[in-house]
Amino acid sequence: MSVTNTSSASDVLSQYRTTQQNGANRNSELGRNEFMELMLAQLKNQNPLEPQDNGEFISQLAQFSSLEEMQKLSGTVDDVVGQFRSTQALQASAMVGKTVLAPSGVGILGAEGEISGTIEVPASTGGLRVSVQSQSGELVRQLDLGSRPAGVQSFSWDGQDGNGNPLPQGPYKIVAEASYPGGPQQLATMVSANVDSVSLGQGGSITLNLAGMGSIALSDVKQIN
Repeated sequence: MSVTNTSSASDVLSQYRTTQQNGANRNSELGRNEFMELMLAQLKNQNPLEPQDNGEFISQLAQFSSLEEMQKLSGTVDDVVGQFRSTQALQASAMVGKTVLAPSGVGILGAEGEISGTIEVPASTGGLRVSVQSQSGELVRQLDLGSRPAGVQSFSWDGQDGNGNPLPQGPYKIVAEASYPGGPQQLATMVSANVDSVSLGQGGSITLNLAGMGSIALSDVKQIN
């Protein structure tokens, strides 16, 4: 390796960076060797009538040391991120087969014959009601929960119509309403659902694929059973 027309020690780091960019796939040991070769070439080819100040080379070495430490830190961070994602993948796979409480206006009536969930009641109400509807919007059951205070209230439907007849398995709409002086107010519901599978996306995001209910982000889950 040769260096010609050298005028300043500051050229060393710039040439080292260029070498690093051109050989991005090489390891860091090769980069250190190239840096030292460049510096020695700078020393050999400097103008004897205008020798470089020792302070410049010391400063150059300090800059190189800082750059090398940054590269090492970057590698360490990459390792930590990789370990974190692996841990996330293991945690996500462990959720398959579990039941979660997720925001939804649809519940799946399965073999267990029940749909359960919660309702967020913003203020105490004299009448809380849950209407269960078929996919076509037909009312199949109405649950009167009576007076309830503000807070999270639970509900459960046994999968039967008003006459005690069991209804077929499948999706059912869940509509919650609370009575207030200004009129009835529809409230958001959380419904229990089974986790069929889990997807790990870019950036470590985790998506739960729920049985019959589509996919939701893990961050939207309020409870895991």
